[in-house]
Amino acid sequence: MRILVVEDEKKVAGFIKKGLEEETYAVDIAHDGSEGFYLGKENQYDLIILDWMLPEMDGLEVLQKLRQSGIDTPILLLTAKDSVEDKVAGLNKGADDYLTKPFAFSELLARVRVLLRRGQKETKTTLTLGDLTLDLVSHKVKRGDEDIELTSKEYSLLEYFMRNPGKVLTRTMIAEHVWDYNFDTFTNVIDVYINHLRKKIDKNFSKKLLHTMRGVGYVMKE
Repeated sequence: MRILVVEDEKKVAGFIKKGLEEETYAVDIAHDGSEGFYLGKENQYDLIILDWMLPEMDGLEVLQKLRQSGIDTPILLLTAKDSVEDKVAGLNKGADDYLTKPFAFSELLARVRVLLRRGQKETKTTLTLGDLTLDLVSHKVKRGDEDIELTSKEYSLLEYFMRNPGKVLTRTMIAEHVWDYNFDTFTNVIDVYINHLRKKIDKNFSKKLLHTMRGVGYVMKE
């Protein structure tokens, strides 16, 4: 799943990005409000983490403009402001949740997971396709009784496929959801990762789940 972090403090932004990427999320960073608004409006994100105090355009203005533009992506507002009035102001502008700085990453991650489930309109913590299961909390993957060890990127790729069973996913769609916006779409990295994933989830099983649609993309189906 793809997350946008809008934070002008580069150390904080880097800390959040590193932590989220370790949890298999694809993360884009914007260091000011104008860039954050542009990326949030022009790209499809599953969640936006938005700092309140930003240069060029503050977080509340970014939040309001995104909502006015019809962007309904869940937004988690970060701020050092901790008064009830400030929290109410942020929520009234369209924020879905509010986290006061400084914060523990474990709390940020818990709130991220709740908002992502809400955004997906689901409460389930496991994805299943045939005898393949993916645990969204523990990140464990099994096919039948066999545990499958995946790298962080392979896990993200599999999760995207399992959230879209039967749907043909193009390389562009995969790049947008699994990699960040700096990804070079002219490389064969996606095909390499698809092959790695296919070997792990399909090679030792008679029934194949991951299929190539030549000239179009890939699809996961029974």
